[in-house]
Amino acid sequence: MGPIAWRRLRLAVVVMNAGCRYWLTVHPLVRWETRRWRRRARAIPDPVLRATALRTLRREAGNLEGAAVFAALAPLRRRPLLVRAAVAFQAAFDYVDSLAERTETNPAGTRALHEALRVALGSDGGQDAYYRHQRHADDGGYLAALAGTCRAATAALPSRGAIEPHLQRAAERMIAYQALIHDDGRSGAGSLAAWARGERPRGSALRWWETAAAGASSLGVFALLAGAAREDLSREEAAALDGAYFPWIGALHVLLDSLVDQPEDVRIGHHSLVAHYASPAEAADRLGAIAARSRVAAQALRPAGGHATVLAAMTAFYLSSPAARLPHAADARERVLAAAGELARPLLRALTGRRALARLLAAGRGARP
Repeated sequence: MGPIAWRRLRLAVVVMNAGCRYWLTVHPLVRWETRRWRRRARAIPDPVLRATALRTLRREAGNLEGAAVFAALAPLRRRPLLVRAAVAFQAAFDYVDSLAERTETNPAGTRALHEALRVALGSDGGQDAYYRHQRHADDGGYLAALAGTCRAATAALPSRGAIEPHLQRAAERMIAYQALIHDDGRSGAGSLAAWARGERPRGSALRWWETAAAGASSLGVFALLAGAAREDLSREEAAALDGAYFPWIGALHVLLDSLVDQPEDVRIGHHSLVAHYASPAEAADRLGAIAARSRVAAQALRPAGGHATVLAAMTAFYLSSPAARLPHAADARERVLAAAGELARPLLRALTGRRALARLLAAGRGARP
């Protein structure tokens, strides 16, 4: 067997091992937690909030799965705890983001809703007047339950103390970003740009919208939680985790999301981060460079190969979208795939097949009498 065949075999084994870990020990827990929150959402008294919660759980199911992927990096006995925390946090994140987009919410209202993220990652309950600027407020305790579930689960992690300051900074960045991005229609991008320039890590040379993307990402939270599931996580290692995800992996995450959403964002008038690039060629250059930095950062983290696999899976998830093959994204797709590592392409094929199967199943259900 030649070297190319050996490399392909090794990649196949890595992909199969990662898949087995996720599908056998994580995905069943994700389904259970999702059903739990769907039942809770159905009991929300206010019809607008109830519809938003149920619609978000359905449409953002992929986000819940992606958040829980990090549980596969943790010791087996703590994966249920991590899945509980990750699904609750991501469900809260998606829910308040949907509310901010779909209701008449001013910056103060957006910030109040997203305060649930800080509470979810904090060491105490804090305030829960999340709807104080909203017309619709009676959610039957749904958002408070999401935040409380995440907080209780993270508090039980053995190395919780090592990640505490990084969790709080991540929450602050996400809240600030959401308040500013939802207000850009009123004030333009000036406030968002000023904030992002102040957050840019020294020496990173990131554009302001790239730093903003890093601040918006929730991936660093899940990486920190997975690290805290180990008993031997040091403060230095926690800082390395935080430094890998903010800015590099987090920036790539949200920029890829913006890349595949760009046509829809333009159509409905939402702020598109990748639209700040001067051309698709510039976007391809920058995303390729950020992907390369992300790969180097991921490879330096424990467990060996774990975060590099997550990075490849995240990259493949976004680039398997049909929108990633459109002219505005095609060059960036190839540059990012080339920079993200050998695992990205086999995972891309697997996720492309999964999307195709899902479309076929959905079409079959629609054709039934």
